[in-house]
Amino acid sequence: MLLFDGDCGFCTTSVRFAERWIGVRARVSPWQVEDLAALGTTRERAEREVLWVEGGRVRGGAQAVAALLSAAGLPWSVPGLVLRIPPFRWAAEGLYRLIAANRHRLPGGTPACALRPERR
Repeated sequence: MLLFDGDCGFCTTSVRFAERWIGVRARVSPWQVEDLAALGTTRERAEREVLWVEGGRVRGGAQAVAALLSAAGLPWSVPGLVLRIPPFRWAAEGLYRLIAANRHRLPGGTPACALRPERR
């Protein structure tokens, strides 16, 4: 299962792109309509990153994208595998964080897409 922020225009556009062009082979749902505790995650995590839930394991951010690509089959499974291997993993995580922090500025994004500052 892929969980995304259904209130974010950029996230929704990205997921629809993946469904159309990558051929997502999983249930895709906004986190806002799911029982996150039953899925093994929290609202705080879902607000900050896309999540891939499979077999009781929750992957977030770039690793959720890697899992999505791997599950899509060839040819997408190749970049999905590569994104799990350092140094590509590190680069993907950095790029994911940069995109997530600026999603309100990207195509389809609105001020509602902006991440709230982390609580300390």
